[in-house]
Amino acid sequence: MVRIAGVDLPRKKRMEVALTYIYGIGRSSARSILAEAGIDVNVKTDDLSEAQAAKIRDVLEKNYTIEGDLRKETIMNIKRLMDLGNYRGLRHRKGLPVRGQRTHTNARTRKGRRRNIMKKK
Repeated sequence: MVRIAGVDLPRKKRMEVALTYIYGIGRSSARSILAEAGIDVNVKTDDLSEAQAAKIRDVLEKNYTIEGDLRKETIMNIKRLMDLGNYRGLRHRKGLPVRGQRTHTNARTRKGRRRNIMKKK
């Protein structure tokens, strides 16, 4: 089993797909990482040698922000917006959709479960 950036890559998958298990790497960046490291896209994870894994690690360290550093950076960006008190920060603080979606209906993922309000007579 190959371990890159603190993530165990799944066995028997193509490297292009296996690299996407690392937070911050998608399909296109996985292709560019493998091209820069000089590794075929169709190589399976089990067939990867230690030298090839080391090349991938080097490319990731030089050019990409991934895993914990990227998570920390995004959290800090959200905290900065909340501290500034601008519209996006207020929406984050209230737990509402940030990017202009409607909230009269929908937005259940962001708002949470419906809470019934008792009606008075």
